[in-house]
Amino acid sequence: MSANYDAIKAHYAASDRKDVAGMMAPITPETRWTEMAGFPYAGTYVGAGAIVDGVFKRIGEEWIDYTFALERLIDGGATIVGVGTYSGRYKQTGKSMTARVVHVWDMNEGRVVRFEQFADTSLVADATT
Repeated sequence: MSANYDAIKAHYAASDRKDVAGMMAPITPETRWTEMAGFPYAGTYVGAGAIVDGVFKRIGEEWIDYTFALERLIDGGATIVGVGTYSGRYKQTGKSMTARVVHVWDMNEGRVVRFEQFADTSLVADATT
């Protein structure tokens, strides 16, 4: 497999271990990370600090057992695609959710240039209300 594929495979393995530093390993200061409109953390974050603060820290604070279960990882060379399912329980409401998701990673030599999430945001949002 390619360096791009290996970097994203390692990102997901770090996510499974709850290893934020490992997850951020392929992220650069210029990486643009976009969470889909309608998702609780919608927007574009640039660089590891903004991504951690805007997405992963908030998930950790607001959800119980929030996970991404990777089902397929597709090596498209400069574009890597992860397909899977989010699940978790929102602390404030006690509601659980399960939602399908696709992650699209635009890469350059094992480093993330751009990340974009495509998810069934209504299923996630329903758990937060």
